[in-house]
Amino acid sequence: MLVELIGALKNAGRTNQAPLWRDIASRLEKPSRSWAQVNVSKLNENLQSGEHAVIAGKLLGDGELAKAVTVIAFSASASAKAKIAKAGGKVLTLQEAIKAYPKGQNCRIIG
Repeated sequence: MLVELIGALKNAGRTNQAPLWRDIASRLEKPSRSWAQVNVSKLNENLQSGEHAVIAGKLLGDGELAKAVTVIAFSASASAKAKIAKAGGKVLTLQEAIKAYPKGQNCRIIG
């Protein structure tokens, strides 16, 4: 599954001329212990309402979120998904994000 995802990210980066997806692929190629682990509170500090965050790792549920943001992550905890939904945002997988934002437009890497 991970090998296929990394291949899809690299392919999307090449075909759509989107360096964002190539960067995420290179981060996911590293050992999983070095992947990002981002709490909801960090999203609240670093994003404005309506922005898109890309996390090459796991989204965790510590903290509160007061803004409607879209989060794209390899995985997310149930509490993080609930907090984002409560704030009016949404959580997408990387596969869904490649289709929704093929050029990586308006996306920021967090973590």
